[in-house]
Amino acid sequence: MSEQNFDLVVLGAGSGGYAAALRASELGMSVALIEKDKVGGTCLHVGCIPTKTLLHSAEVADFARESAKFGVKADYQGIDIAAVTSYREGIVASKYKGLQGLIKARGITTIEGEGRLASPTTVRVGDDTIIGKNVILATGSYSRSLPGLEIGGRVITSEQALQLDFVPKKVVVLGGGVIGVEFSSVWKSWGADVQIVEALPHLVPNEDESVSKQFERAFRKRGINFSLGVRFQSVTQDDNGVVVTLEDGQTFDGELLLVAVGRGPLTANIGYEEAGVTMDRGFVITNERLHTSVPGVYAVGDIVPGLQLAHRGFMQGIFVAEEIAGLNPVVVEDINIPKVTYSDPEVASVGLSEAKAVEKYGADAVTSYDYNLAGNGKSHILETSGSVKVVRLNDGPVLGVHMIGARVGELIGEAQLAVNWEAYPEDIAPFIHAHPTQNEALGEAFLALAGKPLHAV
Repeated sequence: MSEQNFDLVVLGAGSGGYAAALRASELGMSVALIEKDKVGGTCLHVGCIPTKTLLHSAEVADFARESAKFGVKADYQGIDIAAVTSYREGIVASKYKGLQGLIKARGITTIEGEGRLASPTTVRVGDDTIIGKNVILATGSYSRSLPGLEIGGRVITSEQALQLDFVPKKVVVLGGGVIGVEFSSVWKSWGADVQIVEALPHLVPNEDESVSKQFERAFRKRGINFSLGVRFQSVTQDDNGVVVTLEDGQTFDGELLLVAVGRGPLTANIGYEEAGVTMDRGFVITNERLHTSVPGVYAVGDIVPGLQLAHRGFMQGIFVAEEIAGLNPVVVEDINIPKVTYSDPEVASVGLSEAKAVEKYGADAVTSYDYNLAGNGKSHILETSGSVKVVRLNDGPVLGVHMIGARVGELIGEAQLAVNWEAYPEDIAPFIHAHPTQNEALGEAFLALAGKPLHAV
C-alpha cells in the first residue's frame, strides 16, 4: 500500500485525460494519469481511428469497382477482412506507441488500474492512494443501448462491429447518427445490404436540414435503405440472423443488428456521487469552466453533457490544465466546435444551422447561401456532388458553415476560423483560394454573401 502526491491527478487517459496531462506537464505540474485499459481511450482503440481505417478501405473498394471510368484497368475481387484487420491494427498500434512515448517524454506518471474517487483530492487504485491538489475526471463513455434491448449474440455495438472477421451479407443498423451511418457506409461499400432504422425524421439529425436531405438522397442513390420517424420495438435472434420489429409493425431481417443509438457516460461506481459531485442521469455537471460542484475537481469529455467528440474532450483537457495554471483560457461553446461525419458522402459543420440562427436572431436578420459543388472543378474531378452552405447575420458575421460531399471534412478548418473569429463574409472575400481545390467552394459562398458572386448566381 503506497501513497503518492501530485499537482494534478487525471482519472482516465482518453482524448480529454491525456490532453490535460500533456498540457499540465508542459505548464510545470507533476501529473498522475490513471487508466484501467490503454492510454488513448475509445477514440484511438475502438472509435475514431479504427473506424476511419475501415472507411478508407471502403473508399478504396468503391474506387476499384469504378476504376474503368477513370481510365484505370483494375479488377475488384472482394474484401480480405484479415488484411483489413491487419491494416487497422497496424495504424492503431503505431499511434498508441507514439502516444505512450509522448507521455513518457513529458515525465507523466501513468498508473494502470481502476481508479475510484475517494475524496475531492484522492483517487484510490487498488491499495494505492493517489493524492492531487487538483483532480480531473475523464472516464469517457460506453456504447448505449435502449431499455430492454440486450447486447449479445447477433445484436452488437460498434466495438464488436470493428472486430468482425467477416463481411455481413445483410445488416440492420439501429440509429442514423454518426456511428450508424459510418458503419452503414462501410458495409455497403463492402457489398452488404444495409437497412437503417432511425426514430427521428432525418438521418444525421443533428445537421442542418438541407444537409440531412441531401445525405438521404445520396444514401438512397447508393442503395442504402432507411426507415425514418418510426421507433424500434423489439428484436429476436436465432442461429441464422435477427428480425427487427418497429412500433408500426414493420419488420426487417439481417445477419446482425448494430445498435448505434449513442454513447452513455461512464461514471457508475467510481465514487463521484459519494465525493459530492453533482450528477444528472449519469453525466457530471460542471459550470462553463468545467469545474464540478466540488472545489478542485474538474470534468472533461464525454461525461460532461454536450457533444461527444474526441476533439471536444481534447480541447477541454487543454482548457482545464490552463485553467488550473491560472491562464484564464477562452471558453468555446459546443456549437462552435467542428463536427465531421466520415461516411460517403462526408458531412462537416460548425456553428448555427439556418433554423437555429433564425430561432436566435429572427428570419429577417439571417441570410444563407448554398453553393452547389457541381460548379467546383475539383469536386467534378472527384465525381462528388454536394454543397457548401454558409449562414450569416445580415451586416454581421458568419454564424455557421454546413457542408456535404466527398472530403469536405478537410475544409472544416477555414470554416471554423470564420465562425469562431466572427468574420464577416466581406472580410474573407478578398482572400484567394487555390485553384482547383474544393476549398474554392467556401470562397464562392463567402463571395456570394459579400454581394459579389463570381461563379455563383
